[in-house]
Amino acid sequence: MSILIISEPTDSHAQAIVNALTKHRVNDIHSIDFSNFSALMGMNLALSARDSGKFWLQIGQNKLIDSSEISAVWWRRPQNYRQHLQSIEPLSRHFAMTDSTSSFNSMWQANDCLWVNNITRDAAAAHRPWQLELAKQCGLRIPDTLWTPTVDRLKQFWLRYHGEIVYKPLLQNFHSENEARRIKPEEFARIDKVQLAPMLFQQWIPSIADIRVTIVGEEVFTAAVNLNKNVPFNATAQATTPYYQRHTLPAPIQEKLLLLMKQMYLEYGVIDLRLRPDGEYVFLELHTTGEFLTVERTCQLPISDSLALHLARSNAKKVPPVPIHKKAA
Repeated sequence: MSILIISEPTDSHAQAIVNALTKHRVNDIHSIDFSNFSALMGMNLALSARDSGKFWLQIGQNKLIDSSEISAVWWRRPQNYRQHLQSIEPLSRHFAMTDSTSSFNSMWQANDCLWVNNITRDAAAAHRPWQLELAKQCGLRIPDTLWTPTVDRLKQFWLRYHGEIVYKPLLQNFHSENEARRIKPEEFARIDKVQLAPMLFQQWIPSIADIRVTIVGEEVFTAAVNLNKNVPFNATAQATTPYYQRHTLPAPIQEKLLLLMKQMYLEYGVIDLRLRPDGEYVFLELHTTGEFLTVERTCQLPISDSLALHLARSNAKKVPPVPIHKKAA
C-alpha cells in the first residue's frame, strides 16, 4: 500500500515524516508537488457500465499509482498546481484550472483511505470564527472577540480593552503575511480613514506562557515557551537555547482539546493556548498544518514518529459532510 505526502518540495516537515516512515520500514511513499499538476502529473479514470471506476495518479511519464492502493494521504501543504497555466488566455486558463481541481477531487471523493486531514474538514477548520465557536462549545475559554466591518464598533471594543486588542484574518493561510498581531496606538489613530472589510479583533490575553499542543489522533504533545524569549513556534532552525520545555496540561483541558478535534473531524492539529497568571488556559486557535519540528527537537517529543505511525496504520474514519448551518462566532 502507498502513502502520499502532498506538500511543497522544500518542506522540512514532509521530509521528517518520510524519514520516520522509512525508519519504520514503510517504503512505498510518494511526495507529491502539486505545482507539477497537470504538466508532469495527471489523473486517469476508467468507468464502465459493468465495473466500478478505477482512478490512477500519474507521476511523470511512466509511474502510475492505483488509487485503490493508496492507504493514507498527508494533506500537508498543497501548492498551487496550475503555475504552468499562467500564460494561457484567461477563459482557457479558468477551464483548465477548474478541470484540474475536479480531477483531484474526484480521486479524493472516491477513495476511502485515511486523509490527514480530510480536505473538506481541513478547509472548514481554517475559518477562525467557527474554531472559536466550537472551542467554546467544548468548554474551552476563548478571548472576547469582535467580527465587524464597522469603525464605531471597533472603537467601542478598543476602549473596552484599553487599546489591548489583536487583529487576525478571518481565514488562516499558511502563506499569509497578515497573521495575528496587536494593533498599535498610532495605527488606531488613523482608523477613521480606513474602510474596514469584515475583520476579526480579539482582546489581548496577558499570560505567563504560550502553550503549543500538537495532537495526532489521540496522542497529545505539549510544550510551553518562555515569554521572555521572543522565539516563534514556527521557527524551522534548530534552537540551541532551551526556550521550550515540556508541559503537562490539566486532564480536563486535554479532554476538551481532544473533543474539539473530534468535533472538527481532524486527525492532526496544532493548537495555541495562553496560560494566564491565574492559571486559566485560553484557546487562541488551531492550525491544521501547524509546524512541530522546533518543539519536537527542543523538547525531544516523538511527534514525527507518532504521525508516521498514524499514517502507516491508516485507520480511515468515515467523515460526514460539513454541516450547512453553523453558528457564527
